[in-house]
Amino acid sequence: MSFRRSLRWFFWLLGLIIGLITAIAFAFAKRLVNPPRLPLWATPGDLGLDYDEIQFPAQDGVRISGWFVPAKADSMRKRATIILIHGWPWNRLGEVADDLFSELTGRKPVDMLRLAFALHQDGYNVLMYDMRNHGESAAAPPITFGQEEAKDLLGALTYLNARTDVDPERIGAIGFSMGANSLIYALPQTEQIKAAIAVQPTTVSVYNQKYGQDLLGPLSVAVMPLAELMFQIAGGMYFSAYCPSFAAAGAGDTPVLFIQGNSDPWGDAEDVAQIAEA
Repeated sequence: MSFRRSLRWFFWLLGLIIGLITAIAFAFAKRLVNPPRLPLWATPGDLGLDYDEIQFPAQDGVRISGWFVPAKADSMRKRATIILIHGWPWNRLGEVADDLFSELTGRKPVDMLRLAFALHQDGYNVLMYDMRNHGESAAAPPITFGQEEAKDLLGALTYLNARTDVDPERIGAIGFSMGANSLIYALPQTEQIKAAIAVQPTTVSVYNQKYGQDLLGPLSVAVMPLAELMFQIAGGMYFSAYCPSFAAAGAGDTPVLFIQGNSDPWGDAEDVAQIAEA
């Protein structure tokens, strides 16, 4: 094979590799800027629960959609309410994880409706909502890994304050993944959440590094920085700028239970411990 022909093949393969890296980075960045909307596949009524279809404005005016599941009339919880906050890219019901992307990434189903049912059975009011850019709530791209999504939670608190069947002094919250981040970002801005559970919160730079390595192996070294650049062009910040530990340091006296498993391929127990200790 001549040198010229070898050079031609080299540049052809190089172009193919660069094109592949760019395509993967674009696909990842697109999911961050405008995640796919999961349709609602069930309602609390499917489990025999009464519920209200609700809408309320986030703190910055973004329209948020959700459900309010009132406690039983004879509940001993005295109008106590739990807010459930989903992760990315779920909706208020969780995630079915039945598409090709879920198969490729090993995502597992998450059923938040069953959690809502259990809380209701224990006597609580339950508020479930879609975060901005998810489910049936309005678009306000890009994703900010909990920073701007915290305004949705603050809007939920304002909504609950207007309900006569809710005691504003007896409100708790449970957040998952990005929902846990949004909870942590919200705590320094309110004293109304009296107790919280943060399930698998994450420092975004840590998550994306592990996520990329798990999915792409050595290619992640090239793909993730390019995806970050594309994300910034679309209006986002450096991934390292989204750091919930800074917010956790100002969470005040609200007791927070942090949960993180060692078998999570994308999360990091040491990272969550640092957030908890902030």
